[in-house]
Amino acid sequence: MKKLTALTLAAMVLAGCAQSGDKSTVTAQDLQHHRYVLQTVDGKPLTGIQRMPELSFGENMHIAGSMCNRFMGQATLEDNTLKTKGLGMTMMMCPEPQLNELDHMINDMLTRGAKVGLAPQQLTLKTSQHTLVYKLADLVN
Repeated sequence: MKKLTALTLAAMVLAGCAQSGDKSTVTAQDLQHHRYVLQTVDGKPLTGIQRMPELSFGENMHIAGSMCNRFMGQATLEDNTLKTKGLGMTMMMCPEPQLNELDHMINDMLTRGAKVGLAPQQLTLKTSQHTLVYKLADLVN
């Protein structure tokens, strides 16, 4: 009887994990050909911004996006950590201070490495300092 109870409990726990929607291991194929639009920064929604920041993934983990400035680079994804070397970025000054701050934030996050979380219609990039939550916008070629 004790074994049956333990087995039932274990099955319920596993079923709960399977239904959470979060993908435990994110692969390059999961990200490839998708474009995401930034929704929240550190739990706060973006407000008063003309152009919404975005991030897209192309072939072979080529990433591109924009905050205030456009950026692009070659990324790696290892142990759910997204990282770039030599991220290229335009260097304009934006009239929106929040976007200027986001330029520095995304550069730092991608250079040092950000943990990636993937749930239906949502991408999360997280470091010990910041969390960016993106919403799936569409597929790109």
